Amino acid sequence: MKARKGGRFRSSFKLKRKGIEVVGEWKTVQIDPNLFAEEEFRDIVCLEELTEYKLVSSSKVGKVKEKKRKAESASEEGNEEVEEPVVPPKKKKKNKDLRSQTDRGNTPHAADVLVDKEARCSEIIEEANCEDHGHVTESMSSRSDTSKKKKKKVPKNKALQAQEALPSVATSKKVKNWTTEVLSTSTDQKADVSAWKDLFVPEPVLQALSYLGFSAPTPIQALALPSAIRDNMDVLGAAETGSGKTLAFAIPMIHSVLQWQKSNNSTTRNDSVSKESHQHHDETRWENEDEAEKLTHQQAEDSGDEDDASFTTGCVKVVENVEFDSDDKTHTVDSDKKRPLLGLVLTPTRELAVQVKHHIDAVAKFTGIKTAILVGGMAAQKQERVLNRKPEIVIATPGRLWELVKERHPHLSNLRQLRCLVIDEADRMVEKGHFLELSQLLEILNDSQYNPRRQTFVFSATLTLVHQTPTRVLQKKNAKKMDKKTKLELLMEKVGIKGKPKVIDLTRKEATVETLTETRIHCNTNEKDYYLYYFLLQYPGRTMVFANSIDCVKRLSSLLTILNCDPLPLHANMHQKQRLKNLERFAERESCVLLTTDVAARGLDIPNVQHVIHYQVPRTSELYVHRSGRTARAANEGLSLLLIGPEDLINFRKIYKTLEKSEELPFFPVDAKCMTSVKERMNLARQIEKAEFFNSRAKQHNSWLQQAAEALEMDLDDDMLMGKKASEQEESQKQKMLKGMKKQLKHMLSQPLFKVLMKTKYPTQSGKLLLPQTSVGISALGVMSKKQAKKKKSIK
Repeated sequence: MKARKGGRFRSSFKLKRKGIEVVGEWKTVQIDPNLFAEEEFRDIVCLEELTEYKLVSSSKVGKVKEKKRKAESASEEGNEEVEEPVVPPKKKKKNKDLRSQTDRGNTPHAADVLVDKEARCSEIIEEANCEDHGHVTESMSSRSDTSKKKKKKVPKNKALQAQEALPSVATSKKVKNWTTEVLSTSTDQKADVSAWKDLFVPEPVLQALSYLGFSAPTPIQALALPSAIRDNMDVLGAAETGSGKTLAFAIPMIHSVLQWQKSNNSTTRNDSVSKESHQHHDETRWENEDEAEKLTHQQAEDSGDEDDASFTTGCVKVVENVEFDSDDKTHTVDSDKKRPLLGLVLTPTRELAVQVKHHIDAVAKFTGIKTAILVGGMAAQKQERVLNRKPEIVIATPGRLWELVKERHPHLSNLRQLRCLVIDEADRMVEKGHFLELSQLLEILNDSQYNPRRQTFVFSATLTLVHQTPTRVLQKKNAKKMDKKTKLELLMEKVGIKGKPKVIDLTRKEATVETLTETRIHCNTNEKDYYLYYFLLQYPGRTMVFANSIDCVKRLSSLLTILNCDPLPLHANMHQKQRLKNLERFAERESCVLLTTDVAARGLDIPNVQHVIHYQVPRTSELYVHRSGRTARAANEGLSLLLIGPEDLINFRKIYKTLEKSEELPFFPVDAKCMTSVKERMNLARQIEKAEFFNSRAKQHNSWLQQAAEALEMDLDDDMLMGKKASEQEESQKQKMLKGMKKQLKHMLSQPLFKVLMKTKYPTQSGKLLLPQTSVGISALGVMSKKQAKKKKSIK
């Protein structure tokens, strides 16, 4: 047994670096007849040994095998008519298995061979140690990959096909995102970017801006970039919604990363260029991470095909392993030093983080800078793998980032080298009682991980918006009157800005955009549904409806679905993938409704949103400004409509006072003739929704109780069930009623709501038939502008 063990050890060791070429012949080994009781197995069991063979490099053996296979395949093709195609491969497999078994089982019996090959063993060790280090690491990594993950081997041509298919997949994903319409322009005509050159923008970024079609900077960008890039100052920026604040911090961040790379890679410039090009090539695969990983494992397996002969551990493998491990450690340490985290962007919502990443990627297209996103609702393991690639810029929400910092991820362990820290929508982020993780992160960044050379960027549309302090608060002893200056000082203290920053305030007194038309409808709480449905039917387009609670969004979603409006809900209780999918669908469809909570109020740049409806008045002025800022972006026009119920009046007055509105908000015109049929439809839809809601809730509750009772082997009392246990007759009657209501509603929906009353007109001499002008087809903005024009005429 000992000799056999030693033999197996030696043979596997030889196979690791060398292959065996048979010189002599396999000879049968005589078996002692006493081994078998009745001598019945003598003709069945046979042992053979090989004493004459050569040790050859494994690559040569592989080539010989390939030649043999080609020859065999050629002979098979020739004999296709004679032989069945399925049988030969099966026989081959068996032969191979027998050969490998005899290799393993019989070589140990040759004791003289073991003694003769002692010298050869030491030669192999020397060769292994003297071999090129790069080749060793490559072969070892491939071996470790294959041993860890038993994956099906794919032919090389398939792997290449998959690689070619990758970019197309990535592009299809990019097309789906709601940011693509904003960031996509015609690639044939590149924009003139001479206006950007005075702002010290790096050359690769200028190239990307030209490609994107951004010919001139916005006011916030023109003021922020020189101070941030040339003077290396901290920036506090307040500008209206849709003014391009993302690029105002993205470009300086990319510049500082490029500067750091230039200073660190000056000695090995050529290497850095090759790395950057490689990084840029890899960047397209990031969204399809799993496929890319499979491919890399496959490539590793292909490169390590030479060493696949043996997977058993041996003495030389241990020696190589030690050598490889030590080198790998030094390599990882070096890479940590070479590629630290240089830019960190913190956002309040996951959707905003996704959008910021897409914007930074678009501007950093020709720089080779890697970015990563860390948000909740997505697999943490996948995000850790992305972090292992050492991205220079990370965009994150505070919760997930803090989670990974606590786990001491190597890429997030040394935040002292951070060059840029961005806090987007900062007034929301540092609010009392929100984002506890952010305060802990800022504490670390300003204490143990403080970097005096770090730049801090703080941006928001409502950064300088100050609420009027109530008189009862001011009457207290140590009460301070809040103004812009004190608000900014408090913010700087929380964020940890120690020097004198550049403060840019481009907000208007009203805080909303000039191109926004603001209007309102006063109604009872139960009438809000009528006016919402009326508006959506009368003025189709891309509309966002905001509510204060998730329950309200769910109720509206089911109501409008019954009325065939096809709304898309968006709230915090939804899965992250579904949230992103609904945003993408909303951006794709020209006429669509997005029902959302304040999750989508800040930062989202969805193109061509025509209307924003506040189904419930927001609780703060900031929320009103940000909600309304989803429309009328980048100098486009938009409409904001407030549905004000009796309970909303207090919040409305607060907002009106804080924003210092000089004129009263105009009332939105409603056609009273249509409201009767709107109410009929909505009341019927409410009845259907109520019946379906109670049925589903009762079913869910009762089924849960029944399952629990069955698990505990208990009997359920009827009193514990929700709703009385109805008889089959009552149940069928309910179902009939529900079907009847649905049928009635279907008939109502088939009738036109806005009837065009056409008076009879005869053709004139010119042959045209003059039709009366109707409100159908006129946009909500057109209706409001007409009303305001009439009002001005009446005043004159």
